[in-house]
Amino acid sequence: MDIFIDDGVYLDDSSIDMQAMRAQGAGGQNVNKVSSAIHLKFNIHASNLPYRYKQGLLKRKDSRITEEGILVLKAQNQRTQEANKRDAIERLVRLIRGAGVVQLPRKATRPSRSSVRKRLNSKTKHGLQKQLRGKISVE
Repeated sequence: MDIFIDDGVYLDDSSIDMQAMRAQGAGGQNVNKVSSAIHLKFNIHASNLPYRYKQGLLKRKDSRITEEGILVLKAQNQRTQEANKRDAIERLVRLIRGAGVVQLPRKATRPSRSSVRKRLNSKTKHGLQKQLRGKISVE
């Protein structure tokens, strides 16, 4: 089964490794018996993603991506293992979609003459107001 990412981009689910483990935190007596948390490992280099998605993921300064290019996600917010699997896959898809967005280069702009003039006038006015606050010397 393939996972839909974007137009014409699908992720082969064989590149995802999921393991069930016990969840941390509060949960009562059940937390010690049931492995409901999911530990998802996704090898970026070995995946069938297009080059721009791989580069977008690898360029991210994300502590969840190891030096070997393996993305590690832990899902434990839900009570059931199936819900945590869905949550982990949804988070992975969101990360990959975000990595595929190409940032447009910023165009350098200049402030208009009127905005520069207004800024300088307000600075002058503010400076005069501060000067008037000074001590008055009587001679």
